[in-house]
Amino acid sequence: MSHEPHSGEHSGHHSGHHSGQFGLLRQRRFGPFFLTQFLGAANDNLFKFAFTVLVTYHLQVSWLPAQMAGLVIGALFILPFVLLSATAGQWADKHDKAFIMRAVKLLEVGIMVLAGIGFWLELVPLLLGCVFLMGLHSTLFGPVKYAYLPQHLSERELTGGNGMVEMGTFVAILLGNVTGGLLMAMPDVGRQLVGASCLGVAVLGWLSARAIPASPSSDPGLQINWNPVSETWRNLKLAAEYPSVFRSLLGISWMWFFGAVFLAQFPSFARDVLGGDEHVASLLLVVFSVGIAVGSLLCETFSHRHVEIGLVPIGAVGMTVFAFDLYLASRGLQHGADAALLGVGEFIAQSAHWRVMADLALLAFSAGLYSVPMYALIQLRAQPSHRARIIAANNILNALFMIVSSVLAGGLLGAGFSVPEVFGATAMLNVLVVGYVFWLMPEYIIRLVMLFVTRIVYRLKVRGDLNLPTEGAAILVCNHVSFVDAIILGVTSPRPMVFIMDHRIFKTPGIGWLFKALKAIPIAPQKEDPQAYEAAFERARQVLREGELLCLFPEGAITKDGQLQPFKAGIMKILETNPVPVIPAALHNLWGSTFSRIDGAAMKRPLRRGLFNRIGLVVGEPIAPEQVTPEGLQQRVQALLDEPAI
Repeated sequence: MSHEPHSGEHSGHHSGHHSGQFGLLRQRRFGPFFLTQFLGAANDNLFKFAFTVLVTYHLQVSWLPAQMAGLVIGALFILPFVLLSATAGQWADKHDKAFIMRAVKLLEVGIMVLAGIGFWLELVPLLLGCVFLMGLHSTLFGPVKYAYLPQHLSERELTGGNGMVEMGTFVAILLGNVTGGLLMAMPDVGRQLVGASCLGVAVLGWLSARAIPASPSSDPGLQINWNPVSETWRNLKLAAEYPSVFRSLLGISWMWFFGAVFLAQFPSFARDVLGGDEHVASLLLVVFSVGIAVGSLLCETFSHRHVEIGLVPIGAVGMTVFAFDLYLASRGLQHGADAALLGVGEFIAQSAHWRVMADLALLAFSAGLYSVPMYALIQLRAQPSHRARIIAANNILNALFMIVSSVLAGGLLGAGFSVPEVFGATAMLNVLVVGYVFWLMPEYIIRLVMLFVTRIVYRLKVRGDLNLPTEGAAILVCNHVSFVDAIILGVTSPRPMVFIMDHRIFKTPGIGWLFKALKAIPIAPQKEDPQAYEAAFERARQVLREGELLCLFPEGAITKDGQLQPFKAGIMKILETNPVPVIPAALHNLWGSTFSRIDGAAMKRPLRRGLFNRIGLVVGEPIAPEQVTPEGLQQRVQALLDEPAI
């Protein structure tokens, strides 16, 4: 794994107490921020959808045909993301983020005053201008939103916090669209009600923003580069210096591409393929939004409150499988041109449509699992002083990917593809793109293997994991019980960990590839290979100089009798040149498993104890380097072994 910065500047949070992601809503560091972004997303969509309904059904505008209205409004909204995201990212890094959010919300109030006048007097050009300005509002808010979270949430809270934001965004989009459609449909007073509602929501957003706590600038001396092209390119190059950040950016942008294909086709899919009316199209949107909201929320549970990118491959596979099954489920459905459109009740009454809705819900659920860990990873590993600018670059990429998605979907439909075939083609494309991302960054697959081992083969219980540092150099020492010790320790760590391990274990058939992908450091006994011995220590020193977390097993080999063996003095050789804190840890109940040497050679009897075996890890408090001795360390680890863990 690459060596990247790990931010830990979480102001105002209490890392010792975690009440869960919904508990964050009661805290000032998250509640007002969540409400502000929720109201903003709701207002965006209330305004846009109401305006689209107005020019599609109620007004006849010669220069804006009804069938083009949705495209024009969508394009105007996205345009500021392309033009101004780079500038917005710089402002977010240069200024206090709470101040920017309050300013942006005040801007929203002003825009909604203009929009209210536009609705009242039916001034389409003014409303189109407001669409652009609301796109500007979202452009300015986006980088601040994602850069704010890692300043106020700990590593253990980031996944849950991002899940809440993702859930809130999609629920807000849904509520905004539904409310906008319902209000505009009211005879005589629809336009006035929409205008008043948009202004009311904007004022509430500004009031909630006033309660957001201070979020100091991460780079107050930043000189603003007003050229969006060169600034965007600079930020992308900066992100590219940290491979996992850059590839996660691409992975998120691909999800927006993927999602845009489905969301854009809902109206025609509902009408032409499923034979449903506009209420059925809304139902599909509801199913999709609920799916992604549930997937986003469950990330915290599945990840056990860590930034767990092992969920990303699971989400990617789900997106492909359910998108392709949606194609299979709907390709045989065809609505006659002259047949009456089905209402929601009639639509639900047909069993064939249940499979379609299940596919949509599970596809969206998978997208939630796929995206939330990526957002959390970017926040955790991006350089704090450039975090907002990297998020801004991501917003530009998202906008460009969505534009390409529209062009590609339009091209396929123009070439004679049906809507279900467009879905099937997107599913196949997902295999290629996501497969390429995982090939570039095997860390995603590695974490998935780790999750399998620690959640299926074993049931892992951890105590003291808050003693594992989220940043800075440190050495973790642990007893050595089995061939999967490194995997179990790796999955509990809040960041990548580099292992020193016996060169024979490093080359183990079957799982050796995993240790190579983990960039573990193989070490041979000094008498056997003095050159490899010294090279391992030099590499260990380099890891610590780069501020990483190093793990070693001071026993030097896997125990043959289940007992703790004497600790060797190799750690002292490292501490002489790199005096860093040392964290003792103890693995419980692995002796007797398939991967231990209880029967002599390991792995002779697969699943020797079956599945879901309870194992434990106890992590002790860090020890200052000057207090470390091999004997003292051994005593500390033995004391942790004597504690109950499971």
